[in-house]
Amino acid sequence: MIPAVAGELMLYSDEDKAFSTARLRMGSGTSGRLVTEVKKRMKLAAVDAALAIIDGSPGIGCPVIASLSGVDMVLIVAEPSISGISDMERIINTAVKFGTRTAVCINKYDSNIENTQRIEEFCSKHGLPFVGRIPFDSKAVKAINNGQTIVDIECPSGTAVKEVYNKTMELFLK
Repeated sequence: MIPAVAGELMLYSDEDKAFSTARLRMGSGTSGRLVTEVKKRMKLAAVDAALAIIDGSPGIGCPVIASLSGVDMVLIVAEPSISGISDMERIINTAVKFGTRTAVCINKYDSNIENTQRIEEFCSKHGLPFVGRIPFDSKAVKAINNGQTIVDIECPSGTAVKEVYNKTMELFLK
């Protein structure tokens, strides 16, 4: 067995906030371990932080389960597709088993209005906080290509993400 690099860990922190993420190499089978390592490093860096954010993997599987364990709250970013709805429901069920508070938002909500309504109705029916809709935005692609985030520029998706963040933080601080 030859040791190999499975991914890249990234940690950004200051006195009161920490953001932790990782980039897994394609085909690597250690994604759950990588998430666990990201969380360990974040805990060390964020001992006195008021807030620590983990950017979890899309879908459902070992890395998502590893992301959910031991957290106070999860924000599910759902896509309005059949597979997106299925993944959302599975993550919600997993979060319930962990006893984790959950909120939901929809990314690219305008790509399928019918499924967007299904997600919102699901949240309403199950008493889940719904914190917003993020539109598809061609300016987002331009921002990313320029090394910016969507909150760095004036665009509809950036405005929506800021609103989702504010609503999520209100829920978190309750």
